[in-house]
Amino acid sequence: MGRVTVRTPVVRLTGDTQRRRPDTLAVEEPLELRVDASPLAVTMRTPGSDVELAHGFLLTEGVIGHRTDVRTARYCSGTGPDGRNTYNVLDVTLAAGVPRPDVGVARNFYTTSSCGVCGKAALDAVRLRTRFSPADDRCRVSAATLTALPGALRSAQEVFEVTGGLHAAGLFTADGEQLVVREDVGRHNAVDKVLGWAVQTERVPLRGCVLMVSGRASFELVQKASMAGVPVLAAVSAPSSLAAELAREQGMTLVGFLRGESMNVYAGAERISGPVT
Repeated sequence: MGRVTVRTPVVRLTGDTQRRRPDTLAVEEPLELRVDASPLAVTMRTPGSDVELAHGFLLTEGVIGHRTDVRTARYCSGTGPDGRNTYNVLDVTLAAGVPRPDVGVARNFYTTSSCGVCGKAALDAVRLRTRFSPADDRCRVSAATLTALPGALRSAQEVFEVTGGLHAAGLFTADGEQLVVREDVGRHNAVDKVLGWAVQTERVPLRGCVLMVSGRASFELVQKASMAGVPVLAAVSAPSSLAAELAREQGMTLVGFLRGESMNVYAGAERISGPVT
């Protein structure tokens, strides 16, 4: 498995003072995802939880819906120039009877760490239809529970603590119980890792759950949450206009600017109960 962090020399400037010192950076490397030995996509990610990332990606692209839809997920050997395994190529074998991804899922070029829909082969493929609609999820979450989530997420960001360079996504119950937290240089990858964990532990659809993200709530994150049946998505920063529109269409609750004891609710306010305490 590749390294999650690396040490690098830097020059630290403070006023008129210069000092050489080592610094710790989060690793960013490409991961090529293959399905049944055919290349599907390349994403820039932080190594670690790659099998979860693959499951989450395939779930949110509508390729799979359950753990049993995947037969195997293995790194391809001998992919480096010296014949050593780089652990940067992962091949997923689908179970018998699971349709292969159509051309709309395939990416024409790599997906950057900041964009999870870049490289889609067709504009129509950007919007996907979920098999786990969150609209009929009647869960309720208190405002007090929501205001505690950013701190809980931040305290679980171990690599961010030493690098300051990673996004995070966390899955919580409606009562605030932490189920899983994952970090990555790409916010969409962090979400895919969390949702892939849910696929592998047979928790999809994610009824009665809150997905908390460390940055903004983009269209792609709302779409990924809806594909997993997540009823509530919360972010510490702003949503985009299309994210709010999609959340309303999907019957999701979308919370932005979740900081301190305040928040903005852009969709599905009926799921949030009680005052902030």
